Amino acid sequence: MKKKQLETLLYSIVGVVAMGLIIVAINVIFGVAKTRVDLTHEKLYTLSDGTKAILKKLDTPVEIRFYCTQGEKEVPAQFKVYSQHIDDLLSEYKQYGKKNISIKRLNPKPDSDAEDSAKLDGVEGQMLPSGENLYMGIAVSALDEKVAIPFLPPDRERLLEYDITRAVSRVISPQRPTVGVMTPLPMFGQQMNPMMARMGQQGQEPWVVISELKKDFTVKEVPMDTDKIDDEIKVLMVVHPKDISDKAQYAIDQFLMRGGKLIGFLDGNCVIDNRNAQNPMMGMMGGGGSSFDKLLKAWGITFDTGKVVADANFTSRFSRNGRPEAAPAVLSMNPAGINKDDVVTSQIDSLLLPFAGAFTGTPASGLKETVLLKSTPDSELVEGFMASMSGEQISKEFKPSGTQYALAIRLAGKFKTAFPEGKPAEKDKDKDEKKDTEKKDEKKSDETLKESKGDTAVILVGDADMLYDQFSVQVIPIFGQKIVQPRNGNLSLVQGMVEQMAGDSNLIAVRSRATLNRPFTVVQKMQADAEASYRNKIKELEASLQETQNKINQLQQAKKDKGQGQRFILSPEQQKELENFRKKEAEAKHELKIVRKNLRQDIDSLENRVKWMNIAGMPILVTAFGIGLALIKGQRAKSKAS
Repeated sequence: MKKKQLETLLYSIVGVVAMGLIIVAINVIFGVAKTRVDLTHEKLYTLSDGTKAILKKLDTPVEIRFYCTQGEKEVPAQFKVYSQHIDDLLSEYKQYGKKNISIKRLNPKPDSDAEDSAKLDGVEGQMLPSGENLYMGIAVSALDEKVAIPFLPPDRERLLEYDITRAVSRVISPQRPTVGVMTPLPMFGQQMNPMMARMGQQGQEPWVVISELKKDFTVKEVPMDTDKIDDEIKVLMVVHPKDISDKAQYAIDQFLMRGGKLIGFLDGNCVIDNRNAQNPMMGMMGGGGSSFDKLLKAWGITFDTGKVVADANFTSRFSRNGRPEAAPAVLSMNPAGINKDDVVTSQIDSLLLPFAGAFTGTPASGLKETVLLKSTPDSELVEGFMASMSGEQISKEFKPSGTQYALAIRLAGKFKTAFPEGKPAEKDKDKDEKKDTEKKDEKKSDETLKESKGDTAVILVGDADMLYDQFSVQVIPIFGQKIVQPRNGNLSLVQGMVEQMAGDSNLIAVRSRATLNRPFTVVQKMQADAEASYRNKIKELEASLQETQNKINQLQQAKKDKGQGQRFILSPEQQKELENFRKKEAEAKHELKIVRKNLRQDIDSLENRVKWMNIAGMPILVTAFGIGLALIKGQRAKSKAS
C-alpha cells in the first residue's frame, strides 16, 4: 500500500516538473520567435493588410532606428511597458518586411554615440522631472531619404502603426502628390493685424486637418475666385463653398474633365462660418449652407442648403446650464450609419457631424453612386436655423420620416461638363468688356472639355464643420509639445478620402484602426425609444395646456359685460378648469418621472448584465468545462470498473 502511494507521489512530482519544463520551453521558443496571438476583436496588435501591402512592395532596404532610453531609474513605469509594445510591433515589421526591413535598437545614454545619432536623425529627448532626457522616437531611412518621428507618446499608441507605416511609405515614395484646398474658412490660419497684436491677441493657427495633410501631401491653397485649377493638383478639396461663383465652378468642372478628383464638403448650416461671431447671442446660429448648384445639377444630385438631418439614434448630448440637453441635429454617428463595405469607411466607427445636410436625386448617366454615410430611418429633415437655436425644440417636435438620408456619397465614372456652352461670362464687367469677353469665349468655346478623359471620382460630404479642431481632435500639451489626439474618426475619414483619391489606399486601413471603439448601440436605441415616449408626453401636456387656455379665454370673453375690472377675476368655472389642468399637469409630470426611472433602470440593468457576462462569463465556462470533463472521466472509470 505504501509502495503504491510512494509511486503515485513520485509520478505526480515528475508530472508537475515535466509540465513546468514544457511551459518554460514553450515560453523560450515563442519568446525567441516573437510569435504572438492577437485575441482582440479589432486585431489591434497585428499588422494591418495596408501595412503588409506596403512592406510587400519594398524593393530597397529600409532601416528603422528605434531610440529608447533604457534603465531602471531613468524611465517611468508607463514608458517601460509602452517601449516593449513598440519593440514587439517593430518585430512584426521585420517579420513581414524580411530582408528589406532592418531594425536597429539604440539606447541614447548621455554623451554617447547613440545620443549624437538621435540628434542627427531628428529624434528629440524629452526632459523628465528628474532632469534626465527621455528618448522614445524612431527614424526611418532608405537611400538618401529619411523621416523622423521625434517622440512617440503613449497617448498616441493606437496611431503607432500608422505613424511608422506612413514614415516607411514616405521614404520609399519621396514625391508627394499635390492637394489643393479651396475654402473661404480660415483653415490655413490667420495672422492678427498689427492693431490687435498690440493688444496682446494672437493669430489663428492652421487647422489640424491642414497640418496633418501636409505630412503626407504638398498642400496648396486655391483662391475661391480662381478661374483655373493648376495642373499639378491631383486632388482638390473644396470646403464650404458658400456663394461660389460660376467662374470657380467652371474651373472645378474643367479640373474634373482633365481627370482630377474632387472632395467637396458642403453644409446645411455651417457653424464655423459665423459672420456674427462677435455677438455671443449669435454664436451658435451658423453661417448658412453651401453647395455646388451648377455642378450638382449636371450630376443629377440635389442638396438643400436650408435643411439639416436630425436623427434620434445619433443624438448628441451636451450640458447646458448644468443640465443635459439633447441635440438630435448634431450627429454622433456609430456603425449603423457608416458603410462597412467601402475601404474608406470600413474600419471607422465614430463620427461627429454637426448640422449635416442630405443628398438626394439620381446620378446622371455614366455615374455610379456609393453611399458612404447615412442616417437611420429614425430621422427627419429640419430647418438648419432652428436646429442650431434649440435642440430641445427639435426633440419635442421630432417625427421620424422612415427615410435613410445620404450624408456622404461617392460618384465615380465619366463626368459630363456642367457648362456645355463654354466658360460663363463675367457679370461685373462693363458692356464693352462684356462684348470682348463674349467674342473671346466664342473663339475659345471649343477649348471647353465636354467629358472627362477617363473615369474619375467625386466625394461629397454634407458637413464642413466636422473638419474643425473642436469637432475632430483634442490637443494635449506634453513635454512642451502639442499632441493631437483624435476625438472620433473625422480626421481619419478625411485623410482616408484624400489618400484614396491620390491613388494610395494602403494607408487607409492602417489609419482607421486608430479610432476604433464599440459604442453601446443597444443602450442608444433604448434611449431613443424612451425619448420618443418622452416627446409624446410633452405633446400631450402642451395640448392640454392649450386647450385649457382656450377655454379660459372663452370664459373671459363671455364676462366682458361685467366691466373692465372684472375681466381678470377668475370665476368658479375658470378656477375649476385650472384645477383640472393642474391635476393633468401633475399626472403628466408623474408619468414623465416613471419614464425616466424606467429608462435608467433598463440602462443600468443592461450594463450590469454585460459587466457580469464579461467578469463571470469566462470563469463559469471554465468551471462548467471542468465539471463536464470530470463527469465524463467518472463515467469512463465506472465503465472500466464494471
